[in-house]
Amino acid sequence: MYKNIFYCSLIFLLSFSWCKNAKAGKITFDSSRDGNVEIYVMDEDGSNPVRLTHNNVPDVRPCWSPDGKKIAFSSRRDGNLEIYVMNADGSNPINISNNSANDWYPCWSPDGKKIAFSSKRDGNVEIYIINADGSNPVNISNNSAADWCSSWSPDGKKIAFWSGRDGNWEIYLMNPDGTNQVNLTNNSKGGDWAPWWSPDGKKIAFFREESENNSEVCIMNADGTNIIRLTYNENLDEYPCWSPDGKKIAFISDRDGNWEIYVMNTDGSSQQRLTNNNTWEWKPSWK
Repeated sequence: MYKNIFYCSLIFLLSFSWCKNAKAGKITFDSSRDGNVEIYVMDEDGSNPVRLTHNNVPDVRPCWSPDGKKIAFSSRRDGNLEIYVMNADGSNPINISNNSANDWYPCWSPDGKKIAFSSKRDGNVEIYIINADGSNPVNISNNSAADWCSSWSPDGKKIAFWSGRDGNWEIYLMNPDGTNQVNLTNNSKGGDWAPWWSPDGKKIAFFREESENNSEVCIMNADGTNIIRLTYNENLDEYPCWSPDGKKIAFISDRDGNWEIYVMNTDGSSQQRLTNNNTWEWKPSWK
């Protein structure tokens, strides 16, 4: 009996040690908590926030590289919004877009070799792809309306984006070379924005404008079918992103008076607030 107790205790301790040392996820986001919009990172439970950028101009829209070693973001430090890439600890920021127009919303290809982003360099907002070292920028959306970059499918075969080309903000898909552009949503009440692929590539999260002062987080199949609303508030719930294991969704909400980051299960249950500041937190990206 004592031998069995010893082995059970040993297994418990080993299991506890493994759980304690298991690699926890991280969420990067931008925040104005220090008086200027900067990039931060925190543990996935909202603890241990660390400021990564230090400028007197806005640093915004962070996005993790697939291997978690880099963060792409936009910054005005050179006078206009440019795409930068820095190490995950905030060191060695490099301007990779180097253009006189504004460049926003970077997202990485699954292999980490390319970055898609939105740019106004051709007169209106279009989606471009650039090599991660800043070489060979290519306009892939080529449309007279505004096209906003959002996320790359896990298999690398599609880019999800939102566009006003049909007179209303809707979600679209296209191949990485810009071909086969397909409209996924048709929301007559308002716009659909900011699509984000699930890690298995089967679902897309986005936020839907229900009225002028109300938006909600939804998910749908990757082909646009079976749209399910996850949040129900009289406020704004926006910019969802999936956890790496696909079991949770982080998003921002102003339900408590200012923009904060929340997390919920993928069925909308167990909504929890991760940040708590009297300023605002925005655009989470999870690794």
